[in-house]
Amino acid sequence: MFTTRPTLQGTFGMVSSTHWLASQSAMAVLESGGNAFDAAVAAGFVLHVVEPHMNGPAGEVPAVFAPAGGPVRVLAGQGPAPRGATIAHYTSLGLDLVPGTGPLAAAVPGAFDAWMLLLRDHGTKRLADVLSYAIGYAEHGHAPVEAIGRTVATVRRIFETEWTSSAEVYLPGGRPPAPGTLLRNPALAATWRRLIAEAEAAGVSREQHIDAARRVWREGFVAEALVAAAARPTLDTSGERHTAPLTGDDLAGFRAGYEEPARHDWNGWTVCKPGPWSQGPVLLQQLALLDGPPEYGTPEYVHTLIEGGKLAMADREAWYGDAADVPLKDLLSEDYNAARRALIGDLASYELRPGTPGGRTPRLARHAVAAAERTTPAPAPGAGEPTVTVSGATRGDTCHLDVVDRWGNMISATPSGGWLQSNPVVPSLGFPLGTRLQMAWLEPGLPNSLTPGRRPRTTLTPSLALRDGEPVLAFGTPGGDQQDQWQLHFFLAVALRPPVRGGLDLQGAIDAPNWHHESFPGSFHPRTMAPGSVVVERRLGESTIGELRRRGHRVTVGEAWSEGRLCAVARDPRTGVLSAAANPRGMQGYAVGR
Repeated sequence: MFTTRPTLQGTFGMVSSTHWLASQSAMAVLESGGNAFDAAVAAGFVLHVVEPHMNGPAGEVPAVFAPAGGPVRVLAGQGPAPRGATIAHYTSLGLDLVPGTGPLAAAVPGAFDAWMLLLRDHGTKRLADVLSYAIGYAEHGHAPVEAIGRTVATVRRIFETEWTSSAEVYLPGGRPPAPGTLLRNPALAATWRRLIAEAEAAGVSREQHIDAARRVWREGFVAEALVAAAARPTLDTSGERHTAPLTGDDLAGFRAGYEEPARHDWNGWTVCKPGPWSQGPVLLQQLALLDGPPEYGTPEYVHTLIEGGKLAMADREAWYGDAADVPLKDLLSEDYNAARRALIGDLASYELRPGTPGGRTPRLARHAVAAAERTTPAPAPGAGEPTVTVSGATRGDTCHLDVVDRWGNMISATPSGGWLQSNPVVPSLGFPLGTRLQMAWLEPGLPNSLTPGRRPRTTLTPSLALRDGEPVLAFGTPGGDQQDQWQLHFFLAVALRPPVRGGLDLQGAIDAPNWHHESFPGSFHPRTMAPGSVVVERRLGESTIGELRRRGHRVTVGEAWSEGRLCAVARDPRTGVLSAAANPRGMQGYAVGR
């Protein structure tokens, strides 16, 4: 089939990310003798600089990775709610939802410590080496992608009148950043230079430097500046100015860690995801619902995936979160999914239908129930990309990167949060706090209730798949709530279609026409839902679109290349051949390798 680019193949190393500078920086690390984990860390910090509207150092990063010859692990880089972030505190301020912006929405930052943990335990490079690429782009500048300028233009008013420290970075010369110019962030470069200097003064070995950098972040000048920013009254999406309960003790007490992945075996594959503190098992549930899927690409195939996605997302709302035990074994069991599969009929469902795993009674947040009962407009084409209003309201998005090296190390990571539109830039640091708490409910007794010391459920969901116990495929995408819909479509396109050039057709699977539905309460403020709505790329074809409408789907036809930003790398364990592909949508994601 025709593809926009070839699926790259080689034997040395492969990288795919949502920005070409991150991909090439990671490849430079591989060329200098580093492994996939060194490369991923370098790329992650470059993404903070070149996609600041998608992620930042005070955000989050879950990753799924497999060291060569070792077990698959999850890197859990999602920070918890601060100790003072109680439901009572927020409701006492007259709030029924956590604001979408501002310090009240800030979880304890998780990304930096997670990257450092990965580098210390699985990398080989020194801290100064992997940070050099991000420092260079922050100090000397990079040509910004158009999306940065569009995002800044949307929040220009609040930057100029309220978040003036953000204007100093992102309105150079009083204008949004434009392609062909250079965007610099000297404060961020200075932060990393100071952190490196203090870390190197504290020890001799590579590991000592990294551990010292972690202490500087959580207890030194970085922590002091973040706590001061949280205490500064800031205008947020509620229309009021609020401070945050984030304290030095919260920062000092956080440590990123490793976890066992959630897994599901399907048709000879084993797919690994972060646990149900993320939405990762949604992909596993959708696979579990497929018992001999309809012929690939047919209207029946698209309808079946949409309806299965609705059931999985309804279960996400009722059962996923870090504030309660999640019955994941039951949710993925054959008996449960056989019963759920029977709910998929010929016509589109407009209901939010969580199941009863193990006989348990589902409970939904009141706001989710209300959202399900309202009729809301169909989502805009490309939903899941960041949107920002003049009041500072945001719909967040993220980045993604995948790396595989010649030794067989493989990683899939989804950095996010701490966007330039989330909070004012901390002047002395060059980056803002995040807003991940907006995903928790201000209602007690739910798996995703706002709970001090517990993680808000996140949409971030990298993927790694195995064949016969061997890591074969790492993939993921930005897209908020849409991530595990687009990833399902990609994975099935890889798994169900013939190989090309002797390997997996990664580029063809990424380029295939895509779609998403929004028949569930969104994770981002203001948590809306559009029952029955489906957004499709017009390349899906008139006959399929017509059949979906006949079945009752509320179809919005988007541009030909508007759905998804997938990245992927792969390794054939039999031959050692590596491959990679990247999304052409948005015209900034690239794969590199040799």
